Amino acid sequence: MTAASAGMADVVVVGGGIGGLGSALALARAGRWVRVLEQASAFGEVGAGLQMAPNATRILRAWGLLDEVVDRGVLPRRLVMRDAVDGRELSHLDLTEAADRYGAPYVVIHRSDLHAILVEACRAAGVDLVTGAEVVEVVNGADRAVAVSARRRDHARLVLAADGLNSLLRTRLVVDEPVSSAYVAYRGAVPIEQIADTADLALDDVVFYVGPHCHLVQYPLRRGEIFNQVAVFRSPRALAGEPDWGTTPDELDVAFGSTCEKVRSALPNLWRDRWWRMYDREPISTWVDRRLALTGDAAHPMLQYLAQGACQALEDADCLAGLVTKYGGQHSVGPGRVGHDVDWDAALRDYVELRTRRTARVQRSARDWGDLWHCDGLFRAVRNALLRDRNPSDYRHIDWLYGA
Repeated sequence: MTAASAGMADVVVVGGGIGGLGSALALARAGRWVRVLEQASAFGEVGAGLQMAPNATRILRAWGLLDEVVDRGVLPRRLVMRDAVDGRELSHLDLTEAADRYGAPYVVIHRSDLHAILVEACRAAGVDLVTGAEVVEVVNGADRAVAVSARRRDHARLVLAADGLNSLLRTRLVVDEPVSSAYVAYRGAVPIEQIADTADLALDDVVFYVGPHCHLVQYPLRRGEIFNQVAVFRSPRALAGEPDWGTTPDELDVAFGSTCEKVRSALPNLWRDRWWRMYDREPISTWVDRRLALTGDAAHPMLQYLAQGACQALEDADCLAGLVTKYGGQHSVGPGRVGHDVDWDAALRDYVELRTRRTARVQRSARDWGDLWHCDGLFRAVRNALLRDRNPSDYRHIDWLYGA
Protein backbone atom coordinates (compact mmCIF):
# COMPACT_ATOMS: atom_id res chain seq x y z
CA MET A 1 0.00 0.00 0.00
CA THR A 2 1.43 3.37 -0.99
CA ALA A 3 0.85 6.61 0.84
CA ALA A 4 -0.98 7.97 -2.20
CA SER A 5 -3.44 5.08 -2.36
CA ALA A 6 -3.96 5.06 1.38
CA GLY A 7 -4.87 8.72 1.65
CA MET A 8 -4.01 11.10 4.45
CA ALA A 9 -3.99 9.69 7.96
CA ASP A 10 -4.96 11.47 11.13
CA VAL A 11 -1.60 10.51 12.67
CA VAL A 12 1.60 9.03 11.28
CA VAL A 13 3.81 7.55 14.01
CA VAL A 14 7.51 7.35 13.17
CA GLY A 15 8.98 4.37 15.00
CA GLY A 16 7.53 0.97 15.81
CA GLY A 17 8.92 0.38 19.30
CA ILE A 18 6.88 0.14 22.46
CA GLY A 19 6.31 3.89 22.65
CA GLY A 20 5.30 4.22 19.00
CA LEU A 21 2.96 1.25 19.08
CA GLY A 22 1.44 2.40 22.36
CA SER A 23 0.70 5.81 20.85
CA ALA A 24 -0.75 4.23 17.71
CA LEU A 25 -3.00 1.94 19.71
CA ALA A 26 -4.24 4.67 22.05
CA LEU A 27 -5.02 7.03 19.15
CA ALA A 28 -6.74 4.27 17.16
CA ARG A 29 -8.85 3.44 20.20
CA ALA A 30 -9.77 7.14 20.29
CA GLY A 31 -11.16 6.81 16.77
CA ARG A 32 -8.23 8.17 14.79
CA TRP A 33 -6.86 6.65 11.62
CA VAL A 34 -3.19 5.88 12.39
CA ARG A 35 -0.21 4.65 10.40
CA VAL A 36 3.09 3.44 11.93
CA LEU A 37 6.30 3.72 9.91
CA GLU A 38 9.05 1.35 11.08
CA GLN A 39 12.48 1.51 9.45
CA ALA A 40 13.28 -2.19 10.04
CA SER A 41 12.05 -4.91 7.71
CA ALA A 42 9.84 -6.41 10.42
CA PHE A 43 8.30 -5.37 13.70
CA GLY A 44 10.35 -6.75 16.57
CA GLU A 45 12.12 -5.83 19.78
CA VAL A 46 15.42 -6.78 21.36
CA GLY A 47 16.59 -6.67 24.95
CA ALA A 48 15.44 -8.52 28.01
CA GLY A 49 13.16 -7.58 30.88
CA LEU A 50 10.86 -4.64 31.51
CA GLN A 51 9.33 -3.55 34.80
CA MET A 52 5.83 -2.19 34.38
CA ALA A 53 4.76 -0.19 37.43
CA PRO A 54 1.14 0.57 38.40
CA ASN A 55 1.13 3.90 36.54
CA ALA A 56 1.62 1.88 33.32
CA THR A 57 -0.42 -1.23 34.11
CA ARG A 58 -3.47 0.94 34.81
CA ILE A 59 -3.19 2.11 31.20
CA LEU A 60 -2.71 -1.42 29.88
CA ARG A 61 -5.85 -2.43 31.77
CA ALA A 62 -7.82 0.43 30.19
CA TRP A 63 -6.62 -0.76 26.77
CA GLY A 64 -7.79 -4.30 27.52
CA LEU A 65 -4.26 -5.74 27.51
CA LEU A 66 -3.38 -6.25 31.16
CA ASP A 67 -4.61 -9.84 31.45
CA GLU A 68 -2.44 -10.89 28.52
CA VAL A 69 0.55 -8.98 29.89
CA VAL A 70 0.18 -10.68 33.26
CA ASP A 71 -0.25 -14.07 31.59
CA ARG A 72 3.01 -13.68 29.65
CA GLY A 73 4.91 -12.07 32.52
CA VAL A 74 5.33 -12.41 36.28
CA LEU A 75 3.65 -10.71 39.23
CA PRO A 76 6.56 -10.34 41.66
CA ARG A 77 5.93 -10.45 45.39
CA ARG A 78 8.33 -7.69 46.46
CA LEU A 79 10.87 -5.13 45.31
CA VAL A 80 13.94 -5.76 47.47
CA MET A 81 17.01 -3.55 47.78
CA ARG A 82 20.22 -5.12 49.12
CA ASP A 83 23.72 -3.84 49.67
CA ALA A 84 25.94 -5.33 46.96
CA VAL A 85 28.99 -5.46 49.21
CA ASP A 86 27.62 -7.39 52.19
CA GLY A 87 24.38 -8.72 50.66
CA ARG A 88 22.19 -7.47 53.51
CA GLU A 89 18.62 -6.32 52.86
CA LEU A 90 18.21 -2.56 53.09
CA SER A 91 14.51 -2.15 52.39
CA HIS A 92 11.63 -3.64 50.46
CA LEU A 93 8.24 -2.81 48.96
CA ASP A 94 5.36 -5.26 49.26
CA LEU A 95 3.89 -5.30 45.76
CA THR A 96 0.58 -6.85 46.79
CA GLU A 97 0.06 -3.98 49.19
CA ALA A 98 1.23 -1.52 46.54
CA ALA A 99 -1.23 -2.92 43.99
CA ASP A 100 -4.07 -2.33 46.44
CA ARG A 101 -2.86 1.21 47.07
CA TYR A 102 -2.43 2.18 43.42
CA GLY A 103 -5.21 0.15 41.89
CA ALA A 104 -3.00 -1.85 39.52
CA PRO A 105 -0.24 -4.47 39.78
CA TYR A 106 3.50 -4.34 39.27
CA VAL A 107 4.38 -6.70 36.39
CA VAL A 108 7.70 -7.80 34.90
CA ILE A 109 7.65 -8.96 31.29
CA HIS A 110 10.10 -9.67 28.50
CA ARG A 111 10.40 -6.64 26.25
CA SER A 112 9.70 -8.70 23.13
CA ASP A 113 6.52 -10.13 24.70
CA LEU A 114 5.07 -6.70 25.46
CA HIS A 115 6.04 -5.52 21.99
CA ALA A 116 4.28 -8.50 20.37
CA ILE A 117 1.14 -7.83 22.40
CA LEU A 118 1.09 -4.23 21.21
CA VAL A 119 1.66 -5.21 17.57
CA GLU A 120 -1.33 -7.56 17.63
CA ALA A 121 -3.49 -5.02 19.45
CA CYS A 122 -2.62 -2.39 16.82
CA ARG A 123 -3.53 -4.77 14.02
CA ALA A 124 -6.85 -5.56 15.68
CA ALA A 125 -7.54 -1.83 16.09
CA GLY A 126 -6.98 -1.16 12.39
CA VAL A 127 -3.60 0.57 12.63
CA ASP A 128 -1.74 0.58 9.31
CA LEU A 129 1.64 -1.02 10.11
CA VAL A 130 4.35 -0.28 7.54
CA THR A 131 7.90 -1.68 7.59
CA GLY A 132 11.00 -0.76 5.64
CA ALA A 133 10.17 2.95 5.89
CA GLU A 134 13.06 4.99 7.27
CA VAL A 135 11.82 8.53 7.67
CA VAL A 136 14.53 11.06 6.86
CA GLU A 137 12.56 14.29 6.94
CA VAL A 138 9.25 15.83 7.93
CA VAL A 139 7.76 18.59 5.81
CA ASN A 140 5.85 20.55 8.41
CA GLY A 141 2.89 22.84 7.99
CA ALA A 142 0.26 24.73 9.92
CA ASP A 143 -2.40 22.03 9.65
CA ARG A 144 -0.63 18.94 8.29
CA ALA A 145 2.78 17.34 7.87
CA VAL A 146 4.47 14.87 5.54
CA ALA A 147 6.81 12.09 6.70
CA VAL A 148 9.35 11.56 3.92
CA SER A 149 11.21 8.29 3.38
CA ALA A 150 13.04 6.88 0.37
CA ARG A 151 10.03 5.30 -1.34
CA ARG A 152 7.05 7.08 0.15
CA ARG A 153 5.56 10.31 1.43
CA ASP A 154 3.00 9.90 4.20
CA HIS A 155 0.61 12.79 4.80
CA ALA A 156 -1.09 13.31 8.15
CA ARG A 157 -2.70 15.88 10.40
CA LEU A 158 0.05 15.02 12.89
CA VAL A 159 3.44 13.30 12.61
CA LEU A 160 4.40 11.79 15.96
CA ALA A 161 8.11 11.12 16.41
CA ALA A 162 8.72 7.93 18.40
CA ASP A 163 12.21 7.33 17.04
CA GLY A 164 14.03 6.88 20.32
CA LEU A 165 17.06 8.22 22.15
CA ASN A 166 18.90 9.14 18.94
CA SER A 167 15.82 10.69 17.37
CA LEU A 168 16.44 12.31 14.01
CA LEU A 169 13.16 14.22 14.23
CA ARG A 170 14.01 15.69 17.64
CA THR A 171 16.72 17.69 15.85
CA ARG A 172 13.92 19.57 14.04
CA LEU A 173 12.83 21.01 17.39
CA VAL A 174 15.95 21.34 19.54
CA VAL A 175 19.71 21.16 19.21
CA ASP A 176 21.12 18.86 21.88
CA GLU A 177 23.02 15.61 22.31
CA PRO A 178 22.58 12.47 24.43
CA VAL A 179 24.28 12.73 27.83
CA SER A 180 26.60 9.88 28.79
CA SER A 181 26.29 8.69 32.37
CA ALA A 182 29.60 6.78 31.94
CA TYR A 183 27.72 3.63 32.98
CA VAL A 184 27.26 0.50 30.90
CA ALA A 185 24.94 -2.50 31.26
CA TYR A 186 25.44 -6.20 30.62
CA ARG A 187 22.27 -8.25 30.45
CA GLY A 188 21.35 -11.90 30.47
CA ALA A 189 17.97 -13.60 30.21
CA VAL A 190 18.45 -17.36 30.35
CA PRO A 191 16.19 -20.37 30.95
CA ILE A 192 16.02 -21.04 34.66
CA GLU A 193 17.28 -24.61 34.21
CA GLN A 194 20.58 -23.27 32.85
CA ILE A 195 21.40 -21.66 36.18
CA ALA A 196 23.46 -24.13 38.16
CA ASP A 197 22.31 -23.14 41.64
CA THR A 198 18.97 -21.43 42.24
CA ALA A 199 18.73 -22.20 45.96
CA ASP A 200 19.71 -18.67 47.00
CA LEU A 201 17.81 -16.83 44.27
CA ALA A 202 14.65 -14.88 45.11
CA LEU A 203 12.50 -16.27 42.31
CA ASP A 204 9.38 -14.36 43.39
CA ASP A 205 10.99 -10.93 43.82
CA VAL A 206 12.67 -8.13 41.92
CA VAL A 207 16.02 -7.73 43.69
CA PHE A 208 18.41 -4.78 43.41
CA TYR A 209 21.95 -5.14 44.75
CA VAL A 210 23.34 -1.59 44.99
CA GLY A 211 27.06 -1.03 45.38
CA PRO A 212 29.84 1.50 44.86
CA HIS A 213 29.60 2.54 41.20
CA CYS A 214 27.74 -0.66 40.26
CA HIS A 215 24.49 -2.55 40.74
CA LEU A 216 22.84 -5.85 39.82
CA VAL A 217 19.13 -6.41 39.17
CA GLN A 218 17.51 -9.87 39.16
CA TYR A 219 13.95 -11.05 38.47
CA PRO A 220 12.06 -13.87 36.70
CA LEU A 221 10.31 -13.61 33.33
CA ARG A 222 7.77 -15.64 31.30
CA ARG A 223 5.91 -17.25 34.19
CA GLY A 224 9.21 -17.95 35.92
CA GLU A 225 10.70 -19.91 33.03
CA ILE A 226 13.47 -17.33 32.40
CA PHE A 227 15.74 -15.57 34.87
CA ASN A 228 16.68 -12.01 33.92
CA GLN A 229 19.78 -10.24 35.23
CA VAL A 230 21.27 -6.82 34.52
CA ALA A 231 24.70 -5.72 35.77
CA VAL A 232 25.47 -2.01 35.49
CA PHE A 233 28.77 -0.31 36.30
CA ARG A 234 30.81 2.82 35.69
CA SER A 235 33.18 2.32 32.76
CA PRO A 236 36.79 3.45 33.16
CA ARG A 237 36.98 3.99 29.41
CA ALA A 238 34.05 6.38 29.57
CA LEU A 239 35.59 8.23 32.49
CA ALA A 240 38.84 8.53 30.56
CA GLY A 241 36.95 10.41 27.86
CA GLU A 242 37.51 7.95 25.03
CA PRO A 243 35.47 9.37 22.13
CA ASP A 244 33.98 6.02 21.10
CA TRP A 245 34.11 4.32 24.46
CA GLY A 246 33.11 0.73 24.84
CA THR A 247 33.79 -1.90 27.43
CA THR A 248 35.06 -5.44 27.83
CA PRO A 249 34.14 -8.39 30.05
CA ASP A 250 37.31 -7.61 32.00
CA GLU A 251 35.83 -4.25 33.01
CA LEU A 252 32.69 -6.04 34.17
CA ASP A 253 34.55 -8.48 36.42
CA VAL A 254 36.75 -5.77 37.91
CA ALA A 255 33.79 -3.48 38.60
CA PHE A 256 32.10 -6.16 40.72
CA GLY A 257 35.28 -7.45 42.36
CA SER A 258 34.44 -6.09 45.81
CA THR A 259 30.82 -7.28 45.87
CA CYS A 260 29.45 -10.26 47.78
CA GLU A 261 29.46 -13.82 46.51
CA LYS A 262 25.76 -13.76 45.53
CA VAL A 263 26.44 -10.86 43.17
CA ARG A 264 29.68 -12.24 41.71
CA SER A 265 28.10 -15.63 41.11
CA ALA A 266 25.57 -13.99 38.79
CA LEU A 267 28.16 -12.62 36.38
CA PRO A 268 28.81 -15.88 34.42
CA ASN A 269 25.13 -15.89 33.35
CA LEU A 270 25.36 -12.54 31.60
CA TRP A 271 25.80 -12.14 27.86
CA ARG A 272 29.44 -11.18 27.26
CA ASP A 273 29.19 -10.36 23.55
CA ARG A 274 26.97 -7.26 23.84
CA TRP A 275 26.42 -4.35 26.17
CA TRP A 276 24.35 -1.21 26.44
CA ARG A 277 25.72 2.26 27.17
CA MET A 278 23.60 4.32 29.55
CA TYR A 279 22.52 7.70 28.13
CA ASP A 280 19.75 10.18 28.73
CA ARG A 281 19.18 13.80 27.67
CA GLU A 282 18.43 17.03 29.46
CA PRO A 283 14.68 17.68 29.89
CA ILE A 284 13.21 20.02 27.29
CA SER A 285 9.88 21.81 26.99
CA THR A 286 9.88 22.01 23.17
CA TRP A 287 8.04 18.86 22.11
CA VAL A 288 5.85 20.33 19.39
CA ASP A 289 6.40 22.37 16.25
CA ARG A 290 3.17 22.92 14.33
CA ARG A 291 2.20 19.36 13.30
CA LEU A 292 5.30 17.51 14.46
CA ALA A 293 5.36 16.21 18.05
CA LEU A 294 7.71 14.06 20.12
CA THR A 295 6.85 11.11 22.32
CA GLY A 296 8.62 8.44 24.37
CA ASP A 297 12.41 8.38 24.33
CA ALA A 298 12.47 10.91 21.51
CA ALA A 299 10.97 13.39 23.97
CA HIS A 300 12.36 12.32 27.34
CA PRO A 301 15.04 9.60 27.32
CA MET A 302 15.87 8.68 30.90
CA LEU A 303 18.24 6.53 32.88
CA GLN A 304 16.88 3.21 34.05
CA TYR A 305 16.99 3.63 37.83
CA LEU A 306 13.25 4.20 38.25
CA ALA A 307 12.35 1.62 35.54
CA GLN A 308 10.09 4.21 33.93
CA GLY A 309 11.19 4.51 30.30
CA ALA A 310 8.44 2.35 28.82
CA CYS A 311 5.98 3.41 31.52
CA GLN A 312 6.34 7.08 30.68
CA ALA A 313 5.98 6.33 26.96
CA LEU A 314 2.63 4.66 27.67
CA GLU A 315 1.62 7.65 29.78
CA ASP A 316 2.43 9.91 26.80
CA ALA A 317 0.23 7.77 24.58
CA ASP A 318 -2.70 7.72 26.97
CA CYS A 319 -2.47 11.45 27.61
CA LEU A 320 -2.37 12.45 23.94
CA ALA A 321 -5.24 10.13 23.02
CA GLY A 322 -7.33 11.52 25.85
CA LEU A 323 -6.71 15.08 24.68
CA VAL A 324 -7.54 14.19 21.08
CA THR A 325 -10.85 12.84 22.36
CA LYS A 326 -11.39 15.94 24.50
CA TYR A 327 -10.78 18.31 21.59
CA GLY A 328 -12.34 16.14 18.91
CA GLY A 329 -15.81 15.66 17.61
CA GLN A 330 -16.96 13.08 15.13
CA HIS A 331 -14.43 10.27 14.75
CA SER A 332 -12.72 9.28 11.54
CA VAL A 333 -13.24 5.68 10.48
CA GLY A 334 -10.52 4.99 7.93
CA PRO A 335 -9.22 5.82 4.46
CA GLY A 336 -11.28 8.46 2.73
CA ARG A 337 -12.98 9.57 5.95
CA VAL A 338 -10.28 11.38 7.86
CA GLY A 339 -11.54 13.50 10.75
CA HIS A 340 -10.74 17.18 10.36
CA ASP A 341 -12.65 17.94 13.52
CA VAL A 342 -9.89 17.68 16.10
CA ASP A 343 -8.52 20.93 17.47
CA TRP A 344 -4.97 19.65 17.15
CA ASP A 345 -3.41 22.88 18.31
CA ALA A 346 -5.31 22.76 21.61
CA ALA A 347 -4.62 19.05 22.09
CA LEU A 348 -0.90 19.46 21.47
CA ARG A 349 -0.69 22.55 23.67
CA ASP A 350 -2.15 20.63 26.62
CA TYR A 351 -0.04 17.55 25.82
CA VAL A 352 3.14 19.61 26.17
CA GLU A 353 1.90 21.31 29.33
CA LEU A 354 0.90 18.07 31.05
CA ARG A 355 3.69 15.78 29.97
CA THR A 356 6.84 17.92 29.99
CA ARG A 357 6.56 18.77 33.67
CA ARG A 358 6.02 15.18 34.74
CA THR A 359 8.64 13.57 32.53
CA ALA A 360 11.25 16.18 33.48
CA ARG A 361 10.72 15.23 37.12
CA VAL A 362 11.09 11.54 36.28
CA GLN A 363 14.27 12.18 34.27
CA ARG A 364 15.88 14.17 37.09
CA SER A 365 14.73 11.74 39.76
CA ALA A 366 16.19 8.81 37.83
CA ARG A 367 19.59 10.52 37.88
CA ASP A 368 19.25 11.11 41.63
CA TRP A 369 18.36 7.47 42.26
CA GLY A 370 21.44 6.42 40.31
CA ASP A 371 23.60 8.55 42.59
CA LEU A 372 21.91 7.00 45.62
CA TRP A 373 22.44 3.45 44.37
CA HIS A 374 26.10 3.92 43.46
CA CYS A 375 27.40 5.90 46.43
CA ASP A 376 30.40 4.84 48.51
CA GLY A 377 32.11 5.67 51.81
CA LEU A 378 30.22 7.75 54.37
CA PHE A 379 27.37 8.41 51.94
CA ARG A 380 26.84 4.66 51.56
CA ALA A 381 26.81 4.16 55.34
CA VAL A 382 24.22 6.92 55.80
CA ARG A 383 22.11 5.61 52.92
CA ASN A 384 22.10 2.10 54.34
CA ALA A 385 21.13 3.32 57.82
CA LEU A 386 18.26 5.41 56.49
CA LEU A 387 16.93 2.62 54.28
CA ARG A 388 17.05 0.06 57.08
CA ASP A 389 15.04 2.44 59.25
CA ARG A 390 12.39 2.91 56.57
CA ASN A 391 8.92 1.55 57.32
CA PRO A 392 8.08 -0.78 54.39
CA SER A 393 4.61 0.77 54.31
CA ASP A 394 5.98 4.28 53.80
CA TYR A 395 4.97 5.35 50.30
CA ARG A 396 5.83 9.04 50.51
CA HIS A 397 8.61 8.86 47.95
CA ILE A 398 6.73 6.93 45.27
CA ASP A 399 3.13 8.13 45.53
CA TRP A 400 3.87 10.91 43.02
CA LEU A 401 5.16 8.35 40.52
CA TYR A 402 2.88 5.33 40.83
CA GLY A 403 -0.25 7.11 41.96
CA ALA A 404 -0.40 9.79 39.27
